[in-house]
Amino acid sequence: MTRPVIGISTYQDPARWGVWEMPSVLLPAAYPRLVRASGGLAVMLPPDDTADAARETVAALDAVVIAGGADVEPARYGAVPDPRTGPPARERDTWELALIHAAIEEHVPLLGICRGMQLLNVALGGTLHQHLDGHTGGHGVFGDHPVTPVPGTAYATAVPEPIVVPAYHHQAVDRLGTGLTAGAHAPDGTVEALELTGHDSLVLGVQWHPEMGTDTRVMTALVRAAARHRTTRANAGPRSRPPSRATL
Repeated sequence: MTRPVIGISTYQDPARWGVWEMPSVLLPAAYPRLVRASGGLAVMLPPDDTADAARETVAALDAVVIAGGADVEPARYGAVPDPRTGPPARERDTWELALIHAAIEEHVPLLGICRGMQLLNVALGGTLHQHLDGHTGGHGVFGDHPVTPVPGTAYATAVPEPIVVPAYHHQAVDRLGTGLTAGAHAPDGTVEALELTGHDSLVLGVQWHPEMGTDTRVMTALVRAAARHRTTRANAGPRSRPPSRATL
């Protein structure tokens, strides 16, 4: 059997190589490397603003990863920008929110990493703390800190013991979105993992960057969920179109 296909969101930025400098679709190589190490086949998902692009993309995948990156625009959760909040990445917010909604509607396993976890929370009506200290190792340097799982959660099933994780973020979950529950915490109480309860596919977010460490268990949990989804989809055959995301 072929490996489960895991789509990873990307972003568009200027890039330079050889004699060329032009807008490019970018993703740190650590993300596909982690997917491969966990038994999956990684594909990149460039932003696409055409109608139904997110739904069609997700329907072709076995799981979706929303990668880390820029701050979520505060307007997305009804807040005024803090002076320390970074510039908006509106195209990326729009694309990744559409991927999140499509994955939940299509019952495709989903993993949000750092920004991806924050955006999952916002997608389901939650809010964010716009600034906190102590969750980086300095400008452009990953820090580390322990996280403790919440017993009985999907995250705790994958990683049952406290571990030290690589982290680089200055924003975090504040009010949890509808249906979400915390799966792990940092020593200062920051929500470090969250998951969608009462859903028949894995929908998980982690605040840290597993792609920058050596522990593959979070991604392995996603790849295993992707394999189950693929089997279920193959056994079910053609099915009717799911409800629109407005019904979530």
